Amino acid sequence: MRVVGPRGEQLGVLTLEAALAHAGQEGLDLVEVNPMARPPVCKIMDYGRFKYEEKKKANETKKKQVVVKVKEMKLRPKTEEHDYEFKVRNIRSFVEEGNKAKVTIMFRGREITHRDRGQAVLDDVAKDLADVAMVEMPPRMEGRQMFMILAPNPKVAQKARDLQKQQVAAMERAKRDQKRLRDKADLEAKLSPENVAAEKAPSENVAAEKAPSENVATEKAPSEAVAVESVSSKDFEGESEVTANS
Repeated sequence: MRVVGPRGEQLGVLTLEAALAHAGQEGLDLVEVNPMARPPVCKIMDYGRFKYEEKKKANETKKKQVVVKVKEMKLRPKTEEHDYEFKVRNIRSFVEEGNKAKVTIMFRGREITHRDRGQAVLDDVAKDLADVAMVEMPPRMEGRQMFMILAPNPKVAQKARDLQKQQVAAMERAKRDQKRLRDKADLEAKLSPENVAAEKAPSENVAAEKAPSENVATEKAPSEAVAVESVSSKDFEGESEVTANS
C-alpha cells in the first residue's frame, strides 16, 4: 500500500506491518483513504480528530444549504376570478421565498372530459408568474388531476439564497451576543459585594467553631482546682491527727 505521512509527506509503498509500525511510532492511526487506487492509499493520522473535523465541515455545509420546499396549490377548471388571483398571489410568495410550487387542477365528475380547460388554467398561471418562475415540469395528467411544477428563475433563486444566508448569519450573531451577555452577567454576579461577603463568611464560621475548644479548656480547669482542694483537705486532716496524737 502507498502510505502518506501525518504531515503529507510520501513514505512510499510499504507493507501493512511497516505502515502500522510507522503509525505506532507517531502515536497515530493508519487510515485507508483511497481503497480503489492501485496500490491502495493509506494515511497516518489521528482518526478521532479526522472524524470530528469531517462532522464539523458537514454541519457548516448544512447551515449554508438552501432548503427548497415544494408547496402545492389546488385549482379547479372553473375557479372564480377572485379565487384565482388570490391563489396566484400565494404561489408568487412561495416562489419568491425560493420554493417550488406544484399547481394542481382537480377534475370532478364530467369535468374530466374537458381537460383543455385545465390546461388553459395552468397556462394562465405560468404566464402570470413568468417574471418570477419558470415551468420546471410541464402539465401532465395523474389520475383525475392535472399538475405542473414551477421553480424560481435564477435571479429569484439567487436572491432567496442570499436572504437565507443573511438570516443564518443574523441568527449566529444573536447567539454569540446572548452568550457574551450571559458570561458578562455571570462574571458580575461573582464579583458582586454580596457574593464576596458570602465567600468570606465560611472562614469566620470556622473561627467561631474553633473558639468553643478554648471554652472547653476553661471548663476543665475547675475540676483540677477541685482536685487540688481535695488533696489539701486530706493533708490538713492528716496534720490534725498528728497534732492530736502528740
